[in-house]
Amino acid sequence: MAKIVDIINKAETTHSLTKEEIVDLLRCDEYDQQLFLAADRVRSQYVGDQVHLRGLIEFSNICQQNCFYCGLRKENTKVKRYKLTPDTIIDLADKAKSYNYKTVVLQSGESQSYTVADMQYIIRSIKALGLAITLSLGEKSREEYQIYKEAGADRYLLRIETTNSRIYKELHPGMSFENRLRCLQDLKDLGYELGTGCLVGLPNQTMECLADDILFFKSLDADMIGLGPFIPNADTPLAQERGGTFNTSIKVMAITRLLLPDANIPATTAMETLNKNGRIIALQSGANVVMPNVTEGEYRKMYMLYPGKICVNDTPKHCVGCITGKIQGIGRHISTEFGFRQSKKLTNNLQEYAEKERNM
Repeated sequence: MAKIVDIINKAETTHSLTKEEIVDLLRCDEYDQQLFLAADRVRSQYVGDQVHLRGLIEFSNICQQNCFYCGLRKENTKVKRYKLTPDTIIDLADKAKSYNYKTVVLQSGESQSYTVADMQYIIRSIKALGLAITLSLGEKSREEYQIYKEAGADRYLLRIETTNSRIYKELHPGMSFENRLRCLQDLKDLGYELGTGCLVGLPNQTMECLADDILFFKSLDADMIGLGPFIPNADTPLAQERGGTFNTSIKVMAITRLLLPDANIPATTAMETLNKNGRIIALQSGANVVMPNVTEGEYRKMYMLYPGKICVNDTPKHCVGCITGKIQGIGRHISTEFGFRQSKKLTNNLQEYAEKERNM
């Protein structure tokens, strides 16, 4: 269909599409390679051929939430819970620096296992190592976000997971879609580099839903967008669902690159769970970030969001060597910079989006 080629060309040149055009791209598989190549060209033009490695520290799997898709949900009694000491977390960050990572990503389940003072100590100590810090701790108060920003946190990743408020409420018992939006707004107002993203293939999710997600990322002008397939976990209420596909996930990522040309987009580990070359394919279809795990020992296996998670038996040193070789094998190189978003556009339509949701 010439129409699809025209849509791809429009996205590559204007970085803007209508919802209907995005849905047309998602539904048509005939021109996927043209789509991926266009996303790769835009990636090369706007963020270059360097790949930013960000060391992931999964420092606790204790969670107070009950999200239906997540293996760490509070009511999953099969999970062996853990929390690393603040000094252990700092030590892992120091080791990440020795592997030449410029950023560490501190990720945990959502809980009160660490006090605000604990987190201040962790953030300040890691900042003193000369590293950029991304936090992924879930929903907090504006005051807590501000404290962490003042302590030295640079980025915050809070995935919306789905912008369909009905699906969101169905999958997040006891949580509020409006509060999720509030958190994103607070983080943006406080000056964090803001990351969000979605799960592809959730129950009752349509191509129209995914198009809305992509347009939400655009309206938010997100600095980082992390997305990947929903992979059903046997220990959750969604155990029998089909889950998302690798191809649709890559397409959502590629379209996101076309619409947000200078954003940072990770090639997520979940991609590689469904395809053994998943992260490399993602890097060739618009991605420019990889987040290798630098957590050590048994804890790598205990942070089990979904089944089949890659690299759980590897060491952090092996992981950095492995992914470096793969990246160099496709003619790309490892960045020696912190990887902050360049040419950031100062737009903010999130309040407008929230108002629209309330009126629907």
